[in-house]
Amino acid sequence: MNEHAPHNRRPLSRRSSRHRAAAVVTALAAVAVTVGALAPTAAFAGGKQDSVQSNLNKLVKDDGVPAALATVKGGDGRTHSYTAGLGNLTTGAKVPVDGQIRIGSNTKTFTAVVVLQLVAEGKVGLDSPVETYLPGLLRGDGIDGRHITVRHLLQHTSGLPDYVDTGAILADPKRYFEPRELLDAALAQKAHFAPGTRWEYSNTNYLLAGLIIQKATGRPLGEEITKRVIDRIGLRHTYFPTPGDMTIHEAHPEGYQRGSDGSLRNYTELDPSWGWAAGAAVSTNSDLIRFYTALLGGRLLPATQLAQMRTTVPAEELGPGVRYGLGLASRPLTCGGVYWGHGGAIPGYNTAGGATDDGRAVNFAVTTIPGDAAGRHVEAAVDSALCR
Repeated sequence: MNEHAPHNRRPLSRRSSRHRAAAVVTALAAVAVTVGALAPTAAFAGGKQDSVQSNLNKLVKDDGVPAALATVKGGDGRTHSYTAGLGNLTTGAKVPVDGQIRIGSNTKTFTAVVVLQLVAEGKVGLDSPVETYLPGLLRGDGIDGRHITVRHLLQHTSGLPDYVDTGAILADPKRYFEPRELLDAALAQKAHFAPGTRWEYSNTNYLLAGLIIQKATGRPLGEEITKRVIDRIGLRHTYFPTPGDMTIHEAHPEGYQRGSDGSLRNYTELDPSWGWAAGAAVSTNSDLIRFYTALLGGRLLPATQLAQMRTTVPAEELGPGVRYGLGLASRPLTCGGVYWGHGGAIPGYNTAGGATDDGRAVNFAVTTIPGDAAGRHVEAAVDSALCR
């Protein structure tokens, strides 16, 4: 599902072309994260609104994305939304302003928030082993849940292989997957490294985080995310799909992926169960801005847990200078400082953006998982919008 920085992030996948194919498919890293956005810039530059629109237009004209959308929030609190391209290549319909999109690995940040809320409530221990909550479940070649902690999962330092890397996950985009099926795909592989010794993006980490949430609360993951995050801060256009739900509920641009023959295939309707806690959610650019702004503003987590979330390790896989906390990544800005977010990719859609500590925020979306060059252009557009 995905990530960012003058380098593209993927929600359920990492950055290599192999991972992009598997995630035609993530993060997302982000990652960025990634680990892992566009529109009018008057809010930042006293009337220079055209730069955001210009960047969106270039993504459509020069990079060949079917549609591009962006929402920008300035330090004065004003928000502007932009669109470019076509919302439906068959009918020629316009792109709905601030339309709903699949947000891929941005879902990881929602999942991490719920885990950290449970930590604050004393129901989950951040440095407790996975074995405490899922006894006997995490066993494999070099894999042992007695030595992998909840923190390792949220920070991608567990060494667990990625279930998406099997390649078979997306053979049928409308197939429903149980979380245990996805975990079995990961456990059929070897551990990549000893827990805590390295950083590596893996959707399996958040699959397990979702299972821990269900075990600790006794409720489905989607219900907990809805109650604890979506409803709590009034994200009116965000939801976690229920089993079997393959549609996008509100006005939205269609999502596409380019095949080996160069043709674009419509991926709007798919079963996001393979993304689950790592990448299944649907939202809008404006709701994502509200989410990251509320998160950084302390409306979702106590100060102690928010500080833990923002304690980062290097995540150069997501781009130069990118660092990853607990489901949240920081990326350097060319004008100085950093912004916090995640980003995400899922077949048909790619998102990038985040918020700064002084209240600026932006989120961009394109209706395909872009190639490396286009991904860098999306990241550069985010930087440009936040730096004006």
